[in-house]
Amino acid sequence: MKNKKRILWSFSLSFLLILAVLILSVVKTNAYNRVRHHETVEGPALFTTEEADNLVSVSASARASTWTKVFDFNNEGLEDPNYQAYTYDFTVYNNTGDAVSDFIFTLTFRQEVYLSSAWNGALEIHQKVDGGELVSSVPDLRDFTPSGDAPQTVTVDGDTLIAMKPGDYLVYTPSTSANALEVPIEPYEGTTPGLILYVAIDKSVEDSALDLEYSFHRVIFNEPLFWISMLGFAVWAVVLIISVITWYQIRKYALRHEQDNKIINESIETFISFIDAKDPYTNGHSKRVAQYTRAIASEMGYEGEELDRIYYIALLHDCGKIGVPDNILGKPGKLTDEEFQIIKSHTVRGGEILSHFKSLENVGEGARYHHERYDGRGYPEGLAGEDIPLIARMICVADSFDAMNTNRVYRKKLTTETIMQEIEANKGKQFDPAIADIMLRLLREDRLPISQ
Repeated sequence: MKNKKRILWSFSLSFLLILAVLILSVVKTNAYNRVRHHETVEGPALFTTEEADNLVSVSASARASTWTKVFDFNNEGLEDPNYQAYTYDFTVYNNTGDAVSDFIFTLTFRQEVYLSSAWNGALEIHQKVDGGELVSSVPDLRDFTPSGDAPQTVTVDGDTLIAMKPGDYLVYTPSTSANALEVPIEPYEGTTPGLILYVAIDKSVEDSALDLEYSFHRVIFNEPLFWISMLGFAVWAVVLIISVITWYQIRKYALRHEQDNKIINESIETFISFIDAKDPYTNGHSKRVAQYTRAIASEMGYEGEELDRIYYIALLHDCGKIGVPDNILGKPGKLTDEEFQIIKSHTVRGGEILSHFKSLENVGEGARYHHERYDGRGYPEGLAGEDIPLIARMICVADSFDAMNTNRVYRKKLTTETIMQEIEANKGKQFDPAIADIMLRLLREDRLPISQ
């Protein structure tokens, strides 16, 4: 029962631990998705072709100049083109296994440029004017029509251009429309917004600065803790199934073992009842001796099946008396030498009977040697000390106690005090001193299951 509770607690705690890891993976994923990441790239680094090791990288590249214009703001009669248009691609690339859910980038100019067009997303234009700042939102620069004072524009050859001075900047928000979907950016993929800028001939925007801000959408399957929890659940489930199957098999074995023990016990007790019935004065003797022997063995640390085995061996210790004539067993007077030899022969006869009993290990030792004495003066072989099997030494003490504690044809039972004195006096003589001390302790503490 204790082991069963321990196993249930172990399964419950391990399940809660795995569940906690799963919940932590969800919490960690959500927290990761809420983080706003920032990358700032400026100058030549923005226009490099080298691969960046950032989570999300951004790089700009200019296509070949396609056309030029004459910007004659002061009406000086300029005829030669002094500005050229460049198409700049700004590639935002996702270097991770998570999708980029959204991004914006801020492009700050360090020189004068004129913005002609942009695609696919929306622009927020920031222009510094007279110590202040004009902010304009342009959903689609390709359809831009100026109105009011913001943003500040110029018209060249019929084209309306947004004037961006040094320090001015624009904020690009990617498109989410079905026709020009720029977010989310799938793992290891990119998107390329574009701008058309007019720059003075022999100039470029390569000293501009770009600040990228973005967030990820990590799915739970990309979180390592999720797979750790799934592996934990799988192992937990397998162990649970194995444990249930094992428990079921053990339970079947335990029930069968319990039934077998019941059959063995009933069979032995039936057999012993034939022996005890031969002498009404010793009726119940075998069972009482078995109970006392089990109490001694339990005190010595035996338990479980081993304790049952000791009980059965003790229960059978007098089985050899089945061959002793009733008139000798029940004789009220002193036995003759010949009768005493017949009585003594029950130990050898019992050992021989039990030699065919293979189910209990060393079952015959109790019957054959329980009348051996620790000092070597017992029978049938005159064994001494620890040469006498331990089970026989236990039965010897229990058997002698029951003989003194019950009425016999030749005397009344002794008092407990007298019995204890006899056991004490025969330590090292008839009895193993250690086992005798255990019996005395059980008697003093009133822990011996004494049957009347």
